[in-house]
Formats: sequence, C-alpha cells, structure tokens
Amino acid sequence: MSGQGRGIDGARERRVRSDGIELCVVELGDAADPTVVLVHGYPDSKEVWYDVARRLRDRFHVVLYDVRGHGGSTAPVPLRGGFTLEKLTDDFLAVADAVSPDAPVHLVGHDWGSVQGWEFVTVPRTEGRVASFTSVSGPSLDHFGHWIKDRMARPTPRRVAQLLGQGARSWYVGALHVPALPEAAWRGPLGKRWPRMLERAERLPSGGHPAGSLADDAAHGAWLYRDNVRARLRHPRTDAYAHVPVQLVTPTGDAFLSERLYDDLGRWAPRLVRRTLAAKHWVPRTRPDQMASWIAEFVTAQETARQSGAPARPPAGTGPYARHFGGRLVLVTGAASGIGRATAFAFAEAGARVVAVDRDAAGAARTAELARLTGAQEAWAECCDVSDEQAMEKLAAKVAAEYGVVDVLVNNAGIGLGGTFMDTTAEEWRAVLDVNLWGVIHGCRAFGRQMAERGQGGHIVNTASAAAFQPSKSLTAYSTSKAAVLMLTECLRAELAGKGIGVSAICPGIVNTGIVAATRFAGLSEEEQRRHREKVGRAYARRNYPPEKVAESVLRAVIHDRAVLPVAPEAHVLRFVSRFAPRLGRAIARIDPPL
Repeated sequence: MSGQGRGIDGARERRVRSDGIELCVVELGDAADPTVVLVHGYPDSKEVWYDVARRLRDRFHVVLYDVRGHGGSTAPVPLRGGFTLEKLTDDFLAVADAVSPDAPVHLVGHDWGSVQGWEFVTVPRTEGRVASFTSVSGPSLDHFGHWIKDRMARPTPRRVAQLLGQGARSWYVGALHVPALPEAAWRGPLGKRWPRMLERAERLPSGGHPAGSLADDAAHGAWLYRDNVRARLRHPRTDAYAHVPVQLVTPTGDAFLSERLYDDLGRWAPRLVRRTLAAKHWVPRTRPDQMASWIAEFVTAQETARQSGAPARPPAGTGPYARHFGGRLVLVTGAASGIGRATAFAFAEAGARVVAVDRDAAGAARTAELARLTGAQEAWAECCDVSDEQAMEKLAAKVAAEYGVVDVLVNNAGIGLGGTFMDTTAEEWRAVLDVNLWGVIHGCRAFGRQMAERGQGGHIVNTASAAAFQPSKSLTAYSTSKAAVLMLTECLRAELAGKGIGVSAICPGIVNTGIVAATRFAGLSEEEQRRHREKVGRAYARRNYPPEKVAESVLRAVIHDRAVLPVAPEAHVLRFVSRFAPRLGRAIARIDPPL
C-alpha cells in the first residue's frame, strides 16, 4: 500500500490509465457487492470521503479515486485544456470499467465531484455504466447556465435577488480565472492556512484532511474552472437530462451554493429524490454518518429495483416531515410507551433513524421494531436509566461511536407523583426529581455536548408539562420538577443559540397515556392509591387526548425552533393564565386536579 491509500485499514490501491493520465484508485469492501464510486471536489482529494467510505465498506464495494492532477493521480501536460468535462468523463469511465466491468456503478459526487457527476449522468456515452447518482453541493454547469438565462430573460425582484445572491456566493470563481494568482496563493500563504481556516469555518475535525498534496491539488484544480465554467454557462447544453435516478442532498448552510439553484431541477432529473441537511458545505467530513445512511438507502433501493425489474421503492420517510427528518438521527428517552413511543413513531414515519431509550428493555425493543415497520431507515433499542449520570454518559459514547452524533434529542422520560408537600417524603422527592429533572439534565449534558463539539447544530426537546405553568397544592413535587425543566430549557436555549442548537420545551396537558397507572400518590395507602389511579385513569380516558398529537407537536417544535409549545387546549389556557392572570392561577392552584 502506498502513502496515498493510508487512512483506511484493508484498502486496496491500483493505478488506472486514462488518456495518458495515471489515476490513483482505492477500493474497499467486497468487489462482489454493488459498487459505489465516490468523487471528490475542489480543492480536495479522495481523502475527503474516508469517513463515509468506512461506513459503507461492509455493505458495498466502495471506490475512491483522485481526480487527474490531484493526490496520487498525475496531471495532464499541458494543464490548459486538460481538465475539460469530456476528459473527466473519460477518466470516470476508465475507473468504472476497471473496478466494475460487468455492472453499472452508483456514483456519488461532492462539490466539483458532483459537477462532474452531472456530466457523467447526462451524456449518452455513459448510459448503462451508471445505476444512480447522489449529488452533494455541486450543480450541473448546464443546469446552472439555464438557471441564469431563465432569470435574466424574465426578471422579477425575487429572481434578480436570487441572481445577485448566488453571484455573491460565487465570488471566488472569478478569482480562480485570474492567471497565476490562484497558483501563487495556494502554494504560498493560502495553502498553509487553509486547513485551519476550514476547521474554523466548518467546524471540521482536525487531522487527516486536507491531504499533504493540497497546494498542488488546488493549483491544478483551478483549471477545472478555467476549462469549463465560462464555456458551459454561456452555451449550456439543451439535452442535459439525467438518464439515472438522482438523489440531491442540499446543505442548508452552504456558503457557496444557494438552495434556489435547484428549484427547476425536476425538469432535468425526472427521477429525483430531494434531501436537505442542516450543515455547511463539507458534509462528507462533517456529517459522514448522515451521508452514509442516505447513500446506502438510495443505492439499496436502486439495486433492488434493478435486479427485480420493478420500480424503485420510494425512500424511507414519505410523510409530511420527511424532507426535514429523513435520515436524521433521533434519540427519544422514555420510548417504551406513551408520548415517547408515539414520538419515536412520528420521527420514524418521517424517515429518521431512531434510537429508542428506556429502562424497560423489552418495551424499547418493541418500539424500535415497530419504528422500522413505520418507516425508520434504521432503529435501535437501548436500555438505560436516565437518572443514572454514568449510564447516560456511556450511552452517549456508545451512540456516537455506533450510530453517529444525535441530530435531535427528545428528553421525554418522566414519572408522575401526586400529593401535597407535607405528605411527600424526601425519598419521593428524590425519585421524581432524579427522573423528571436530572434525567433531562443528564441527557442535555451528554448529548448536547456532542452536538456542540460537532459544530453542525441540532435540536433538544425537553418534555415538560402544562403543570409547569400552573401551581397546584396536590402536585407539588411533579409541578416543581416540570417547572424546573421549563426554566432549564429557556436557559439552555440562550446558551446554545450561538452554536446553532435549538432547545424546545413541550408542555402537554391531559394526555391519555399509561403514566397514571405508574403514578404514586403520596400520603395514601396502597389501596387508596389503587382507587385513586382508577378514578384519574377514567378521567384521562374520557378526555382521550392522544399522545400522537403531542408527538406531532415535537416535530413541529423542531422544524420551527419553538421555545415553548403548549399542547392541548388546557395547556394553552393555563399558560395564558400564568402570564396574564396570575391571581386566577393561584386560585386554581387550590383545586385538586386529576393529576
């Protein structure tokens, strides 16, 4: 193994010749599995894909290669005219023929790798050699040219704003056309500072990327722009239709490409699946778990369809929230029943990957099983007591190592406790605070820290209660724990706002779940507690407000970044009273509520 292949154990390196160029190609996994070819962008080399490749190698034959003039591949002589899309297509076909001579390959491209990929899947000579295409942060130059022409031909204030906005984002393209300037910059101060600049701007993990060949890669890669951009934007092809299924991944925080660039893409790619991701430009490095999940799902669907001759099944998550949560990693505590289980199912229906956590191992396993049937790309069950700090820290480490950093955390686990202050023992206080408050604290600390360190945002949802708004003489400990969760949420929301992490409190009213059956009532005998549970349970059943409505509110709170979201009419009323009629609230506090 030469130096260019280091970084992934078991990688196999080969040299592939194309038009006088030697391309450095690295393969992982079993060559009998479907082949996935990962193509890097500018100013990267194949190393940008290593974290994704590691996650795909057990299911696919993964191929990475350095584009001509980059990494371990040789550069054309002369450079001018050596990086045209036509020649890059020659290189791709040479690699595809070498690594998968008998079956089409699944193509994945990022940045300029995606720009090339659009060429590969829209020209006639590649038909039959590509099975699918996943495009990340790189439009077709032909589609981009038509996008510009359409907006110039029919200008409106919105269209002009889109043109100006994308022009501002693409300022660097003009700089790369200046003779000798990019080469001098990359081989001088920019090349030395780029890794650190990238780490700061994108919150990238340090080490391993960019490769040591960065300065030469970036200098050579300037010809990608010079050989192609102006010519294609001025005279875009009119037949640039994709002849394969396309999966488009759009990072919403991309500093270089506007989401509006893809508004008309369905016209050019009729078999299009859209994904959005709350991330910046370099998602192969910042979100490898998410990218690997989406690639694996899309490729598997296309392979199944190709082998069976049937249409490819739609991607997991076809509900109204699939665009927001498809493939995201969501962890829900208290997921064995009630609101937690309904929330896990709601995210599963949206195509999320779900981790169902509960101290009831069998209940969590059942939730995970049903979540997969509901539509989750993947679902796992984990047994954990949220009140145990060390157990939660171990869980967070395990989840990050095996599934990835959580995108959405739902701290839902909770217990009920009724009774007056004088009747509630210190042990009962500790029990309710350990789960309802400390369980939320442990979850926020363990998983929130990982979100913050990743630097790509996320969201935390804490289940409070309408009891957080309303004092009650017979719910002292429970109301106190939920009021503390509400204030914790507000404080944490302020603290994490600068890191792009939203924090929301869901405050349900009377919801028909099994919480009453497990609720203790301080100061009552076991027989009195049994009768009280039956009485309160009947009241909840008559109210019959389903947990599914709370679950939907959780998803809406994440999408709209709501700070506090009351759920059910009585919750809205109690919040209104707490804010605008506190004296009325104090009077209500003297009434014994159902719970």
